[in-house]
Amino acid sequence: MPPKKPKAVTTIPDTLIREIGDRLSEGKRVRRTLPMDGRLHIDRTLPFLVVYRRPHKQPDIGTDELVKGEASYLIAPAGPRHKPGLSKLVRTAAAVLSGKFGAFMIIEIMSSSNNHPGNNTAQGIPNPLFRVHISTLRPPAKAAEALEQSLKRITILKRKVQVEEIKGKTFSAPGLPPLLTGAEILELNCFMIGLEVPPVYRESAAGDIFPLLLRRLRRGLGRAIKKAVFEFAHEHTSHRPLNYQSLGRRAVVKAVWDIDTQMAAISNSFDFLLMVTPVNIDSAWAKFNRSRFQQVPVLYYRPLPVSPEFLKRRLYEIPIERMEDPTLEFLFREKRTELDRKITMMVDRGKPQFLYGGLQLYGAVSDELSVSAKEILTRVPPRSHDESTRNSLDSLQFAKRAEEEIDFYRQTYADIPCKVQVLDDTVGLMVSRGNLYVSKQLRVPLTRVEALIQHEVGTHIVTYLNGRAQPFQQLYCGLAGYDELQEGLAVLAEYMVGGLSRPRLRLLAGRVLAAHYLVSGASFVETFRELNRTFGFDQRTAFTITVRIYRGGGLIKDAVYLRGLVHLLKYLGEGGDLEVLFVGKIAAEHIPFIRELQYRKVLRPPLLFPRYLSQPQIKDKLKRLENGLTPLDLIERRK
Repeated sequence: MPPKKPKAVTTIPDTLIREIGDRLSEGKRVRRTLPMDGRLHIDRTLPFLVVYRRPHKQPDIGTDELVKGEASYLIAPAGPRHKPGLSKLVRTAAAVLSGKFGAFMIIEIMSSSNNHPGNNTAQGIPNPLFRVHISTLRPPAKAAEALEQSLKRITILKRKVQVEEIKGKTFSAPGLPPLLTGAEILELNCFMIGLEVPPVYRESAAGDIFPLLLRRLRRGLGRAIKKAVFEFAHEHTSHRPLNYQSLGRRAVVKAVWDIDTQMAAISNSFDFLLMVTPVNIDSAWAKFNRSRFQQVPVLYYRPLPVSPEFLKRRLYEIPIERMEDPTLEFLFREKRTELDRKITMMVDRGKPQFLYGGLQLYGAVSDELSVSAKEILTRVPPRSHDESTRNSLDSLQFAKRAEEEIDFYRQTYADIPCKVQVLDDTVGLMVSRGNLYVSKQLRVPLTRVEALIQHEVGTHIVTYLNGRAQPFQQLYCGLAGYDELQEGLAVLAEYMVGGLSRPRLRLLAGRVLAAHYLVSGASFVETFRELNRTFGFDQRTAFTITVRIYRGGGLIKDAVYLRGLVHLLKYLGEGGDLEVLFVGKIAAEHIPFIRELQYRKVLRPPLLFPRYLSQPQIKDKLKRLENGLTPLDLIERRK
């Protein structure tokens, strides 16, 4: 006879419950797999637990994903056989944590079986109605109100959700036996909230998941839960979180580190800017000049060092869905999309579709930005002595000065791998992966040396090093869309050290107009002529601007310098914090996410700040920025 299969464990062993209670008493993290695909995750001692009980006799696909992003959650089966062990586990956790904080709250999540009287539908999904269940005997009033108000801000397929509050005398979620008796709730000073969630994230109870809806709902629901717990903690417990976001997860699962490593490896396997930068700028200029500016130059590029198909296959094999952290998952998915587009663009060099990839990466040039660029070129004369080359540094001298600046930061961060290299086949200055590349033909006016040092080293290299000091490699590889904020911050650094000249601002405006002409269908020669004849750029400068914009088939990245500066000035004028921008290579849209991760102590404060921020005279300029300036305001005092 074949051996009998061992019976599945259906209840939580007392030994495991005691072990969990002991770990909580010692203030340790708890992450345990429970019988019947259950899980308990308590990131650290906190005065709440989010519970999801999987229905006993019907599928409930996707609902468990709604709680996995919380710092303290329990997933367990709801069958009657599992009830004794589950109640004992909850009672043990509540006793320890209520004893520590003075009170404890349980928020139980379940999917609605009948979403609205009549089960009205729109666009093929149930009406998005949340039901909040609270007991009239011990209502956590402020927590419930915060939960409801935050839920009302959620939108699903462009529709605001509805929230209904239901009061009763029971302490259990509807349709489920109580986790704790009324006497236990009073004894342990527990408070209960039941939350029915509309299952808009799936086609039916056993049907297909709508993954994008599920992710969006999980983020909104997680925010609402944290705001409710924040109010509860301040009203009923000794715990005093500084911000509701600090109630999120601190520990991350191993999958996060694995995913970060894989993403960084792909990101570091190619240098996008080098791959789309021509290697024959000087010879192309000579030929263009000999043709009396009539013949479009032929540009050549470095061969690709990677297989695009192989990279994309690796990229989409990364299981980002295993991260269990909605914020990190969102940031990593964004980065994956950006890497995908960059890989495609490298293949599309020289083809018309290259331009469309650039538009997806960097965004179009808005009419408002084009008007601002024209205003700068109109109001600032093309002839200026601000950047006289009579007194200047050559490429080797500038490289030495840059190395001295990097050495300054080694006093704080000894393990700096960054190097400065002088190259024949690059244009101007470029920082890539923390290294500064200097064109051999470069000459820098003395009046611009410090400005460019703070642009390249004080911004690009400092944020790279700060990103390396963070636990995630994406902070130095760069989160999706980081270029705009990086370049805006770098240009602001030029202003801070008194080196933002009128020719420099005109150059940034010229790049915007060149990008505008490109997207509008102008040819290389037509754009060159506009810059040279209409706006007064000398022929070599007009050529360099045009080449940078038309390279590869049309790369509008250079428009982000002025756009980044405009948006940064607006941010600072509205009271935005400057220091958070140096945490790594991030986009402006990521500031709330970075703040959240800092509150959760997942990210650290920046290790380094630009040297200029420590100078006494900088306070006046920072104060001036609070008034809300425009790019033209930054140079008006230089007239």
